[in-house]
Amino acid sequence: MHSVRAALKSPRLLRTEVLAGLVVALALIPEAISFSIIAGVDPQVGLFASFTMAVTVAILGGRPAMISAATGAVALVVAPVMRDHGFDYLIATVILGGLIQILLAVAGVAKLMRFIPRSVMVGFVNSLAILILLAQIPHLVDVPALVYPMVAAGLLVIVLLPRVTTVVPAPLVAIVVLTAITVVAALNVPNVGDEGELPSSLPALFTPDVPWTLETLRIVAPYAVGMALVGLMESLMTAKLVDDITDTHSDKTRESWGQGVANVVTGFFGGMGGCAMIGQTMINVKVSGARTRISTFLAGVFLLVLVVGFGDAVATIPMAALVAVMIMVSVGTFDWHSVAPATLRRMPRSETLVMVVTVAVVVATENLAIGVVAGVVVASVLFARRVAHFTEVIDVAQPDPDTRVYKVVGELFFASSNDLVYQFDYAGDPRNIVIDLSESHIWDASSVAALDAIETKYAAKGKSVTIRGLNEASQERHARLAGHLDAGE
Repeated sequence: MHSVRAALKSPRLLRTEVLAGLVVALALIPEAISFSIIAGVDPQVGLFASFTMAVTVAILGGRPAMISAATGAVALVVAPVMRDHGFDYLIATVILGGLIQILLAVAGVAKLMRFIPRSVMVGFVNSLAILILLAQIPHLVDVPALVYPMVAAGLLVIVLLPRVTTVVPAPLVAIVVLTAITVVAALNVPNVGDEGELPSSLPALFTPDVPWTLETLRIVAPYAVGMALVGLMESLMTAKLVDDITDTHSDKTRESWGQGVANVVTGFFGGMGGCAMIGQTMINVKVSGARTRISTFLAGVFLLVLVVGFGDAVATIPMAALVAVMIMVSVGTFDWHSVAPATLRRMPRSETLVMVVTVAVVVATENLAIGVVAGVVVASVLFARRVAHFTEVIDVAQPDPDTRVYKVVGELFFASSNDLVYQFDYAGDPRNIVIDLSESHIWDASSVAALDAIETKYAAKGKSVTIRGLNEASQERHARLAGHLDAGE
């Protein structure tokens, strides 16, 4: 992984970072404007948010080269606040959301990433590629016929140019060439200027004019919590994705509080908040080859310079060029190996199901966080079901006419212990029952309750139960809970 210092010393690495930042900035502009429209705010609110998020995360974030800016996921969460209560409450929500992210980071929420299975991660990546592609469709419907050959030309440049040279990122060449053709030939096609008015001044400090009361907190807190969770999940998943692409490790806890600080800063500059952007991150890391914080920082700086200083020129960029870039990002992001027939034949059906559920829920809700949670829940249920089947009760010995020894093999937890009660012969067994748990482990209260229920059933028949072979952790849990739970009948 290249460091910032190494990149500054190497003209070749520095050029890669600078050009990557420029490409990302150009691709960010129409997206930030469209997300502003979703949130119900002026385009400059999304554009300024993208600037402050990118610059702050470049300095404080834990994942170098990842792009954070205004996003559709956050826009969807905060839109109702803007609609029902106005701009000041929206900014208060963004600031509170950032503070919650900082608290979650301190509480160690990043450690939860280890519980996200690979199949959910694959589903996350694939659904993201589909969402990026679907977002381009409005720019291809009810448009002049010229748009289609322009998109095709952009795609050809992006695909073929890297075979000739990689000195300049192919997406940047496609954008410049198609913009030049549009301007010189005076082509009448949709451009960035049609998406919304670009700002003409720099962002300024802004303090939301809201009453600092519990009532205000009641209004904004639910949306702030939603924004914090959605933003963190999307950011941490993106960081993990970049880790995999670059074969490096990043500090997820630092990334979590970095996102929180970035949202607080963004709020105080009148921005709509945001999180990591997977599409732009893929442009930066995978397409352009950036690897350091320089590209992230410059993406924010270039964005501000372009929209404020060169707004008239930026407005002439045809949307066809940006659509071509995002289509290639979608194709490059999708994990084609995961849907290859050979992979599907080899992969356990449960893993494929988890991936499909994740993709289906994300595409249906257009919310990556909901899809990831659904995928994790399905994966957990399938795992619990699979592990539960490994637990069995074996009749191992009858040392004398009055004693029978059973051995429980496997893990005892809520899914496996429910059936445990039905695997003993309460009526036919002798007076003394020994249950050997030396090849098992008690994981939760459900298992202790099941053992209590077994003892209760035998006691009703005038028979006694001895439990032996518990390991230290199981012994401690059993001693603490046995007899204090409602064992039932």
